[in-house]
Amino acid sequence: MSKLPKKKCCVSKTRCKRCPLRMLKEGTLPDGYGVKRRRLVRIDDDGTVLPLEKKDKKSSKKAAKKKAKKKAKKKALKKAEKKAEKKAQKKAQKKAQKNGKKSSGSSLRAA
Repeated sequence: MSKLPKKKCCVSKTRCKRCPLRMLKEGTLPDGYGVKRRRLVRIDDDGTVLPLEKKDKKSSKKAAKKKAKKKAKKKALKKAEKKAEKKAQKKAQKKAQKNGKKSSGSSLRAA
C-alpha cells in the first residue's frame, strides 16, 4: 500500500505524489476515503461523509496559553528594563546638575 494522502490539497499546479485530488483521479485513494472541497474526508459504508479527526483541542489551548504567558513575561521584562534605563538617566541628570552647581559656586567665590 502506498502512503496515505495529505489531509488538504496544497493547490500547486503540478500535483504532488500524496495529493488527494491526484490520487482520487488516478484511483489510488484508499478505500473509505474521499475528497470534498480539496480536503480528505472519510466515507462511511452507508455513504455519509465524515470529516477527519482534528487535533486535540486541549493541546492547542495549552500551547496558546503557554505562548501568551511567554509573551507577557517578555513584555514585563522589557518594561522593567525601560524603567531601569529611565531611572539611570534621571540619576545622571541630577548628578550633572549637582556638578554644575558646585562648579558655578566655586567660580563665584574666586571672583
